[in-house]
Amino acid sequence: MAQFIGFLTIVALISTYVATFFVKKIAIHYNLVDDPAIRKHPAHIHKGIIPRAGGLALFIGILVPIVFFLPVDKTIIGIMLGALITVVMGLIDDWKDVNPYIRFIGNIASAVCVVGAGIGISFISNPFGGVIHLDSYVLLPDLFAILFIVWTMNVVGWSSGVDGQLPGFVAIACFVLGILSLRFVSEDISQWVVTALAFITMGSFLGFLPWNFYPQKIMPGYGGKTLAGFMLATLSILSGAKVGTMFLVLGLPMTDALFTIIRRLGKGKSPVWADRGHLHHRLLDYGWSIRKIAVFYWAITALLGIIALNVSSQNKVFILLTLVAVVGGIMLWLNKAQTEFTQSSEHTQRKPNPQSRQKV
Repeated sequence: MAQFIGFLTIVALISTYVATFFVKKIAIHYNLVDDPAIRKHPAHIHKGIIPRAGGLALFIGILVPIVFFLPVDKTIIGIMLGALITVVMGLIDDWKDVNPYIRFIGNIASAVCVVGAGIGISFISNPFGGVIHLDSYVLLPDLFAILFIVWTMNVVGWSSGVDGQLPGFVAIACFVLGILSLRFVSEDISQWVVTALAFITMGSFLGFLPWNFYPQKIMPGYGGKTLAGFMLATLSILSGAKVGTMFLVLGLPMTDALFTIIRRLGKGKSPVWADRGHLHHRLLDYGWSIRKIAVFYWAITALLGIIALNVSSQNKVFILLTLVAVVGGIMLWLNKAQTEFTQSSEHTQRKPNPQSRQKV
């Protein structure tokens, strides 16, 4: 089985890599591009015109090995239908920016496709021992699954601001979910399909990475960002990892999202409207290079993934809370450092030049 899963990973990688070549040309032809001179966006860090429709290539890379090598049942159809909605919404957004609230409705529609296929969260692990059974309450498993999927889609999407950042940490997270899923194969042979799907998704994002790493030739676009979060959330439910493990593996994007929401609400703004205050923006302002930030996200995700594979639910909560405190402290320090630097620059500019007082 390991060889077959490896084969599927390679098929997904090659499919996405080749598809990206053609999607890039299509995006340029149909003006699905990001031009900072025309499209004003507070989070822009790039210069020049960059194609945006990478989500389509990622979807093709996931779809090809599924169609040709996996048994297609109601579950797979529900997942692929939800994924298709994210990509279509992404292409529309790449063509003409869609209102964030309409995109949010699209997120819910994607999650409903998954839940409609019978995928829900029937229980969650209690960090203090035992489990909390959600299926004791009507519709609660489905509602919780929808909330979790939509949350993860947006969290992952917010951590895609620099070249190579998204496909790298998403591929690592998929690898962790694939390993976790393998633990259940001996108990349920059908679980191998979930394992295969995790590694297929990993291969797809690895195939996109060479195109997106600095300097990027194409962006994942809104479709690629939400597809990443959609697949990770769905896989975490199917793999038995559940909410706690996914929160830990994506601890850095999750923490950044938490502070982003608090910061925006504190300023009286809607959480869904973009700004330039994410952790990767702070690190850029502090002087880190784009490559360094991307590798930093990969490294932290890999470290948290190793921890998630080896600790109990109670320890996961403790580590996650520690991460929130540490990242929060770093963001406050970076914000203070940037404020002091700005004030110092303004003071220097206002300071009179002694030579200007000399008589001619």
